[in-house]
Amino acid sequence: MPAGVMIPARNMPSMISGNGNVTGFGTSSGLILGQIMFQPNSMMEGQLHPLEMTQNTSESEIARMRDEEFDSTTKSGSENNEGASGNDQDPRPKKKRYHRHTQHQIQEMEAFFKECPHPDDKRRKELGRELGLEPLQVKFWFQNKRTQMKTQHERQDNTQLRTENEKLRLDNMRYREALSTSSCPNCGGPTAVGQMSFDEHHLRLENARLREEIDRISAIAAKYVGKPMLNYPLLSSPMPPRPLDFGAQPGTGEMYGAGELLRSIGAPTEADKPMIIELAVAAMEELVRMAQMGEPLWITSLDGTNSMLNEEEYIGTFPRGIGPKPTGVKCEASRETAVVIMNHINLVEILMDVHQWSTVFSGIVSKASTLDILSTGVAGNYNGALQLMTAEFQVPSPLVPTRESYYVRYCKQHAEGTWAVVDVSLDNLRSSPTVRCRRRPSGCLIQEMPNGYSRVTWVEHVEVDDRGVHNLYKQLVSSGHAFGARRWVATLDRQCERLASVMATNIPTGDVGVITNQDGRKSMLKLAERMVISFCAGVSASTAHTWTTLSGTGADDVRVMTRKSVDDPGRPPGIVLSAATSFWLPVSPKRVFDFLRDENSRSEWDILSNGGVVQEMAHIANGRDTGNCVSLLRSANSSQSNMLILQESCTDPTASFVIYAPVDIVAMNVVLNGGDPDYVALLPSGFAILPDGTTATAGGIADAGSGGSLLTVAFQILVDSVPTAKLSLGSVETVNNLIACTVERIKASLSCENA
Repeated sequence: MPAGVMIPARNMPSMISGNGNVTGFGTSSGLILGQIMFQPNSMMEGQLHPLEMTQNTSESEIARMRDEEFDSTTKSGSENNEGASGNDQDPRPKKKRYHRHTQHQIQEMEAFFKECPHPDDKRRKELGRELGLEPLQVKFWFQNKRTQMKTQHERQDNTQLRTENEKLRLDNMRYREALSTSSCPNCGGPTAVGQMSFDEHHLRLENARLREEIDRISAIAAKYVGKPMLNYPLLSSPMPPRPLDFGAQPGTGEMYGAGELLRSIGAPTEADKPMIIELAVAAMEELVRMAQMGEPLWITSLDGTNSMLNEEEYIGTFPRGIGPKPTGVKCEASRETAVVIMNHINLVEILMDVHQWSTVFSGIVSKASTLDILSTGVAGNYNGALQLMTAEFQVPSPLVPTRESYYVRYCKQHAEGTWAVVDVSLDNLRSSPTVRCRRRPSGCLIQEMPNGYSRVTWVEHVEVDDRGVHNLYKQLVSSGHAFGARRWVATLDRQCERLASVMATNIPTGDVGVITNQDGRKSMLKLAERMVISFCAGVSASTAHTWTTLSGTGADDVRVMTRKSVDDPGRPPGIVLSAATSFWLPVSPKRVFDFLRDENSRSEWDILSNGGVVQEMAHIANGRDTGNCVSLLRSANSSQSNMLILQESCTDPTASFVIYAPVDIVAMNVVLNGGDPDYVALLPSGFAILPDGTTATAGGIADAGSGGSLLTVAFQILVDSVPTAKLSLGSVETVNNLIACTVERIKASLSCENA
């Protein structure tokens, strides 16, 4: 910067009046200082302050200019004041004198600037007092210094940008030259840049997407067979590792055992993993096509309510897969579509998290665990996730054997807002010769819809040996309603409504007994969810626990089992006796459900209520159907005045449940105030209601006049508070009489209504 260049002081126009005099200072000394520092007329025209900080001027030249300037301004402060007063008489502008800082002052302010480029008034006064300068002089010096530094930085940035721009220009010229001489690798002719058709553009995009998927799967395979993995930046672990669950239902605090399947298999070998990946990719393709194809693959029933799989067409359409159907097994295939109130991303998360999945489908999944995770997905979500799982599927009755399956679960995003999750069995990887249930590609296609809804198309395709099913349930199982796609979709729809009610904030306050406290609602619903899971896990014919049929009592259809509860905060300590029985009623499932859930008719079947009136203290609605709710009941004639009854009733077109458990009134007050429900001890009992399968109507339980009902009654009773005590025959006889009397009362009451 040349010597003598001046930098304009910031914010100065506000301190100068229209006639050029300095204003804004409260004392005459401030006025004199302003006249010494500035030329008023020049300031109004935008002239510059003198600047001691120069770039291209040596120190000797600066000293020489300072001496010359000092010689020309030797008049005293009083002369300056006289000169200023003379301006009022002489219209011609007079040349003002400038004050040059000493070398010591400049060095001190330079050092101070490095530490604090923006000093406040107090620090400016202290610095001015040390250097013999007015605070305003110090202020203007720092303003000029900051302006100079900004100019230097901008000059450096401009130089750098100019260099980069020149580099980009040269690269652009080189690329243009290369493109002008390029040729097509297929035909050898010149390429036509910018003349790609719309279809070709989409084909190129699809090709890139498929290539990316092939690279991703190949990289996973290479990882497990020890080959080097090259050029694969997408294979990573963007999501945190998910905990593995081995045989325990979430929230129940209990583990019945591993089961035959889980004990017979282990983690896959390194040689098996590439085959697993290839099988999962083929299963995904099959699932999507089965979800979208119509006839002749799917044949609609005469009444238009069901779709049946054409097995011959299926074999011709999908020759690949897990091989031909084994001898002695039966094929069950079904497809169902519904719109549910849940975001598609949340649905994918539920399906890919074993804890959430087994909780939402607790009426179907009695036990589930993740054995290995081959891929967690890419891009921070479950796209491309691969999990090895084992699960046990159930009907809530001890008369229907559970179905164990060992399979791989694969999740893939097909388009924006469209996902698919597929399961396919891996039974050929284990040495067990007996295969009772084999899952062909099964799962769901999820499509995003407006307002947070999703369209779910579920395909369930299994090959199973159902010879162990009791005659009472054969019709239901063979119709596909026990384990088919309709039951999965109906359960998902009901659970989505339940989850939506947990998040609801617009709770009507006019109804009596409605719980409006948001924390209390969440805690009570969480407690009821644990109660339902515990009931469902203990009522089926699972391989994890053994039922014993009572003999010699005239009640050979009652199954019992015992469990010891120790150090479980969610269950009272001691010996728990579970008893269950299933029977047929010539009454529609809806009528049975309404009768059992109604507190006004509870005294007709509940022996423990002693025939007293049962009142509803509070309730939470959690679905469109009025029967879907959680209630808190109190019996007027109960012998235990400190106990309440927590009850959840839920229904959908394929199954209904009425589940209840006695709870301590003090513990429930804590829960209703938003306390932790995990420490409330529960022993759930209740009913599972299924259609008998004799009707082909789509309504199932929703139709009041269709078919009969299959009712399962189950009790859990603490027979001894000492876990090491021996179970007495008297306790077994008491429970047996209790369940038999309850069954007789239900039959008598419903027979009277039916008559």
